[in-house]
Amino acid sequence: MTHDPQQFPPVFHVDVSADPQVRPSDDDDSSPQAIGGMLRELVEGQDRQNHLLEELVEQLVASQRQRQSELGQWKKANPKLARGCRKAAETLSRVQTEFLQNVIEEINESADCLLEGDFMLNEFVDRYGPRMAHLNGVLQVLSQLSSVPNPTNSTQ
Repeated sequence: MTHDPQQFPPVFHVDVSADPQVRPSDDDDSSPQAIGGMLRELVEGQDRQNHLLEELVEQLVASQRQRQSELGQWKKANPKLARGCRKAAETLSRVQTEFLQNVIEEINESADCLLEGDFMLNEFVDRYGPRMAHLNGVLQVLSQLSSVPNPTNSTQ
């Protein structure tokens, strides 16, 4: 079953001639009025998007402020525990640094094996991945609950 290309009308018609006699019709999408209308629609769409993004940012900032306020109240209510979290976070940070050093050494020692096959890579991820994820999670919680605020996460 073959189709004759001349059987169907063209979907698009693009006129690239430089003939000044040819004028676009009023219902043509390339007329100045149509282009102006499309541009206005684009600007209106951008304005709506910007408004929605501003609302989203306001919601996120309000949520972050609420969280910071709650953490501040908890720290004031539990100053001894907050100091303990700080000390534990510092210790765990040193443990994490040592752990990362061991991971780096393991990677450097078995680089060829890790590159050659999925088995060794999977073994490596299974061995170090969960421990690293859990260590990072605990360290993050202790850091958030510690008495010294993290300057990179504080709001102005």
